[in-house]
Amino acid sequence: MAVNPFVRKPPPRGLQRWIPAIAVVKSYRCDWLARDAVAGLVLTAILVPVGMGYAEVAGLPAIYGLYATIFPMIAYAIFGPSRILVLGPDSALAAMIAATVLPVAAANSGRAVALAGMLAILSGAMCVLAGVARFGFIADLFSKPIRYGYLNGIALTILMSQIPKILGLPGDGEDLVQRTYHLVRSVLSGNVNWTALGVGAGCLILILFFKQRLPKIPGALVAVIGASLAVAFFDLRAKAGIAVVGFLPGGLPAFRIPAVSAEDLIAISAGAGAIALVSLADMSVLSRTFALRGGYKVDTNQELVAMGAANIAAGLFQGFSVTCSATRTPVAESAGAKSQVTSLVGAACIALLLMFAPTLLRNLPHAALGAVVIAACLSLVEITGVLRFYRLRRVEFWLSLSCFLGVALVGVIKGIFIAVGLALLNFIWRAWRPHDAVLGRVDGLKGYHDIRRHPEGRRIPGLVLFRWDAPLFFANAEIFHEHVLQAVADAPEPVRWVVVAAEPVTDIDITAADALAQLDADLQEAGIELCFAEMKGPVKDHLKRYGLFTQLGKDNFFPTIGQAVDRYLEVHQIAWKDWDEA
Repeated sequence: MAVNPFVRKPPPRGLQRWIPAIAVVKSYRCDWLARDAVAGLVLTAILVPVGMGYAEVAGLPAIYGLYATIFPMIAYAIFGPSRILVLGPDSALAAMIAATVLPVAAANSGRAVALAGMLAILSGAMCVLAGVARFGFIADLFSKPIRYGYLNGIALTILMSQIPKILGLPGDGEDLVQRTYHLVRSVLSGNVNWTALGVGAGCLILILFFKQRLPKIPGALVAVIGASLAVAFFDLRAKAGIAVVGFLPGGLPAFRIPAVSAEDLIAISAGAGAIALVSLADMSVLSRTFALRGGYKVDTNQELVAMGAANIAAGLFQGFSVTCSATRTPVAESAGAKSQVTSLVGAACIALLLMFAPTLLRNLPHAALGAVVIAACLSLVEITGVLRFYRLRRVEFWLSLSCFLGVALVGVIKGIFIAVGLALLNFIWRAWRPHDAVLGRVDGLKGYHDIRRHPEGRRIPGLVLFRWDAPLFFANAEIFHEHVLQAVADAPEPVRWVVVAAEPVTDIDITAADALAQLDADLQEAGIELCFAEMKGPVKDHLKRYGLFTQLGKDNFFPTIGQAVDRYLEVHQIAWKDWDEA
């Protein structure tokens, strides 16, 4: 019998609430072990080159990409509620790490490593605190236009940082404009290393070919092995000047608290907050997607705790900030992963590589790593969705475009905060200037409808039915007041009653309540009664606390518009027949 993923199960309690691995161990099936082991081996083939590549994107030595993979995967396997979500270095965070750390490190590699580690600890602590405080709803700030613009901006930023590696050129420049300028100048000056270009382009073509034609084969691993063998066999490092990874330090990373100053902590704190927000947004979407497909549920707040624990582990073992991966998680799923044992196998394989065979990667060319990163970031590009925004809702298209330009030109962190700020301003603007309507009866349709949409609609003589499609609060209270009076002025006959169709009004603050009292006074002075229909109970409770419910008159509140109309016709002795003829 198929499992219904929408059936809510009681949440775990006690220690299992905070350590989901306990429940996994209790329910683990022996026939899953082989599948998890195979999936872990396949996953390792992706984790190694991608992790090293993203370390270089973050401005750190490649080895730290492997350090940032091992212990976070172990931490998430213990604390993470998702069965197969894979954590590790990510293209989106790599650019943010570079934007936060490199200006503070001032070209000091050792200091950059320490700062990146402390950045991971700070962002992880923020995630843990947010999860304990049940702040998972913060992910709702990242609307789809912002996510698309952010991903497109990240993709362009990473692309421009990796193209020089494929061309065998130095990656000069602090921002996108400078990098583009130096890249174009180097190409026009004839400084391209054609051998590096051949290796990098060949790797990129190979990866994309396997992705399209043979998706079950890890194309990145095939490309990396092929490029390393070519460099070793033809001695391309000496004969063609191709840059390679070189010898990696052997052994596992040591536990170490990053040594940074108080000034450095202040300098990277904003970046840590941005990384925590982005990690939350990525995690909330990805974990829910795979949970739904797997027939189970995940707790967003526990995901935050697990994400925080993984980042703290990364920072304490010489790694950098990590998040869930939208490219490696599907690899694990398609390889047959059933549980977080897959991540444990992947972490163990990388640890064994560092302990017993670190020299295997000495001939890996930077051009091949650049190709791996470019191939991964191409999957981030979202064009179809942005064009859909343009067709269906232009304001969201411009919001996405502003986020894209902000991330690409101003910087990742500033661009994200600019986009979130614009999104909130757009929301406030819509609430500030909401839609309103004067209602009338339309033949053949039940209820009352906007007469601007239905010019044939008939209005009841002396009655204005006014609908306000937003909460009433300080920013729009005066506009509400003006629009009601304008509706009275535009009425075809002298007005006796104004009935506010208040069903869309979900809240009334004190400023708006005072505006209602003033509106009632203005209308009373003109001999007009102010009434309300379909107002929600909680909103009425606010008016009662404000003392306005009694002032307006409890008999002036009606459950439905129809009852308000009936009462008006009764009070003014207007028969339905007389109104229909009018």
